Amino acid sequence: MNVAVLHDEVERLKAELAQTQEALAQSEEARRRLESIVSDFQREKFGARSEKLSIEQYHLPLEDVEIAQGVLDAAHEKAQQIIKGRSDAGASHRRNRGHLPAHLPRVERIIEPQSRLCPCGCGEMARIGEDVSERLDVVPAQLRVLVTRRPKYACRRCSGAVVQAHAPEHVVPGGLPTEALIAQVIVAKFGDHLPFYRQAEIYARQGIRLDRATLGNWAGRACFHLKPIADRMRQHLAAADRLFMDETTAPVLDPGRGKVRKGFFWAIASDDRGHAGQGPPIVLFHYAPGRNGEHAERFLQGFRGQFLQVDAYEGYDRLTRLERPQGPWRLIHCWAHLRRRFVKLARNTKSPIAEAAIRQIAALYAIEATVRGTAPQLRLAARREHSAPIIAALKPWFEKQLSMISSGSRLAEDIRYGLAHWEGLTRFLDDGRLELDTNPVENAIRPICLTRKNALFAGHEVGAENWALLSSLVATCKLNDVNPVAYIAETLDAIINGHPQSGVEDLMPWRFRKSSIPNP
Repeated sequence: MNVAVLHDEVERLKAELAQTQEALAQSEEARRRLESIVSDFQREKFGARSEKLSIEQYHLPLEDVEIAQGVLDAAHEKAQQIIKGRSDAGASHRRNRGHLPAHLPRVERIIEPQSRLCPCGCGEMARIGEDVSERLDVVPAQLRVLVTRRPKYACRRCSGAVVQAHAPEHVVPGGLPTEALIAQVIVAKFGDHLPFYRQAEIYARQGIRLDRATLGNWAGRACFHLKPIADRMRQHLAAADRLFMDETTAPVLDPGRGKVRKGFFWAIASDDRGHAGQGPPIVLFHYAPGRNGEHAERFLQGFRGQFLQVDAYEGYDRLTRLERPQGPWRLIHCWAHLRRRFVKLARNTKSPIAEAAIRQIAALYAIEATVRGTAPQLRLAARREHSAPIIAALKPWFEKQLSMISSGSRLAEDIRYGLAHWEGLTRFLDDGRLELDTNPVENAIRPICLTRKNALFAGHEVGAENWALLSSLVATCKLNDVNPVAYIAETLDAIINGHPQSGVEDLMPWRFRKSSIPNP
């Protein structure tokens, strides 16, 4: 081998080494970036109170972690390709994160080798198999123009009447949108948390100029037509024996002052799936300018229920003193709220008493998991056999710990919180229909918080009421595994085209045809 060949080989190896070192450096930098983000996230979540993020911001550093992990994976894979060679680099990384749904259309492409002739000169090779991979692709949402023609007919022999089909009714008479587009706009805001101005930007990328006021007008018109649906949902809730209730803030612009004042969305929910009940899951939101218990009393006016599952907010206490034919409301308090107090304390102080309380509450939830979805009688029997002894031992244990610790400590405050609401916390032992917590309504109210975070505030109180109504329909659709876009589009079309008011029950979300695409 001559000197020139050796020199070329040395240069090639140097180039490969430099490339390898560069790839490894990129991988190391990505790793350091990921460690930095995780460290920041841990400090902001578990560090000093002044450094913590609000609970609604936790998803932001988590998204950064996921992006950084993707950079790290890509850098690592590139380094492996360079070190091991491209031919076998992909073999160890073949993976499919779950199965792609069968209902999605498949578009196949076949990648043939450059030549199918045998290198030995034997002729064309025979096909002996194939490798198949599936990847999720996307076709951007396609807007289209729906052209409606209404031919006119007249008799050629006389100058009599002209015949023409009536123009169909629309939510926006003479306007641009179909009911399907209006439904998409509503669900994008109240289900997917996209404010109108962001939606307008998305449509602008496809050459459609729509301002936020126009989109809001469309949603308002739909809200007018959908109000009978919400009224009927309220009648269903009024007939339920057991309800959940919770509230969350709703910033509303104060006209004339240019400032935002705090209102509240109140959520009333019914969900009997935990005890195999036949009633459909429903959630209905209401807006109120305050958080006083008088608003809860007003929203529950005419309701016939007996049990109300709530947190320990004192505003609900007035409901226990109401004079009703059914008697006052009986409050069932939430074990999840009590558990969160001890979890927070255990994280911050490593208190063994708090950790012991968490274990006892976890035992109650473990028992519940074994009977979830079964009949109330079975749930009640399991609770009396397994949960009641835990409850019987837990109260004196709380009282003993309280006598041994400082009365001014946070631990003492949390224990007193539990003992003060003991009657409401233990009522689940008397009725198999009751739940340990208010998670059904908290889960339903979470999208309201996300929409509020993105939209910042409602324009006025009427806007907040419309927000509550549309959010109620979208959330109830999701609870019933119904595609909310299809439901709202078809329901608007039915109402506009004269569906009788007496048949409003047929338009309830849970009666809508089930979507083949499950909601997340």
